[in-house]
Amino acid sequence: METAVAKTKTSLWSGGRSPFNVSYGKMMMWFFLMSDSFTFGAFLISYGSIRSSLNQWVDHNYVFNEFPFTNGANLPLAFVSLMTFILIFSSVTMVLAVHAGHKMDQKGVEKWLFLTILGGLAFLGSQAYEWTDLITSQHEVLVNGMIQHWGTTVSHNPWGPDVMFHGQQIATPGPVAFGGYFFGITGFHGFHVFTGVIINTIMLIKTRRGDFSKRGHYEMIEKAGLYWHFVDLVWVFVFLCFYLI
Repeated sequence: METAVAKTKTSLWSGGRSPFNVSYGKMMMWFFLMSDSFTFGAFLISYGSIRSSLNQWVDHNYVFNEFPFTNGANLPLAFVSLMTFILIFSSVTMVLAVHAGHKMDQKGVEKWLFLTILGGLAFLGSQAYEWTDLITSQHEVLVNGMIQHWGTTVSHNPWGPDVMFHGQQIATPGPVAFGGYFFGITGFHGFHVFTGVIINTIMLIKTRRGDFSKRGHYEMIEKAGLYWHFVDLVWVFVFLCFYLI
């Protein structure tokens, strides 16, 4: 009886059969992504509650209006839109890498994985530029429906406890809360992107060595793809909360 039960459990977890229909490794990846989504969800819910409770907040059209090599042209949300396009495009190349793996096309997997890694690095570089611009430049804040200029304080930290309003240094919780949540959540997401780049780089090395061809399947590429798609999906919510609302 015990032997029969053990065989049944083994067959259920072997993949390709009901009710699980996936391998143990992919099931555990789904569990990890679900738990990680709870973390991001808690951060964004906390941000939303603070955002709705304050009367003053940054105006996205003025804070996110810089674009590299445009000599200070006012282009609201143009750069972050480019960042979003890069990340979504990298998700497409990841799908193509997984598809090539299904066809046992090693060269195809290598090509599309390489492009996915380039997309991740381009996104991280763009985020580094955005952070540098936000920390070192002057921006504007929306207070009771009126736009006020604010920038570097005595401590050279525009996101600190005091900001400048028309030459007067006063305390205001709005930009501080925005800065804390923005750098915290986008940084946490950026760490996930960086981790995904490392994982995809390892997958590329193993693909070039022929490890997956010897195994007869590219399931590890599918697992890495699940993680990368999750990172892309989370960015959609981050983009919505910080840049559009």
